[in-house]
Amino acid sequence: MTFTPTAPIVAQCESLDEVRIRIDQADRQLVALLAERAQYVQQAARFKRNAQEVQAPQRVQQVLDRALAQARDVGAPTAVVEATYRAMIAAFIEDESQHFEQLAAHA
Repeated sequence: MTFTPTAPIVAQCESLDEVRIRIDQADRQLVALLAERAQYVQQAARFKRNAQEVQAPQRVQQVLDRALAQARDVGAPTAVVEATYRAMIAAFIEDESQHFEQLAAHA
């Protein structure tokens, strides 16, 4: 599966209220995507053999590098993307670790 990033088409807002409505819409999309990502992360736990594989530092770097490249391609602020991804990945690793432990306990 290939993904070609494109810069988002952003409406020119006429008021702060409209800006906030658009931000709320984007936030709803982000939360839905986080829910989707969480389901894949939990599936990944089934394929890991040990807790070290859950940490996967090489994969973390790969995801960060890809996100930063995409940020540059679409004109997103790289500092914001990096900080967001670092926090998101840390939280998902914690969630996956808990899921992995639950799976191991029932194995």
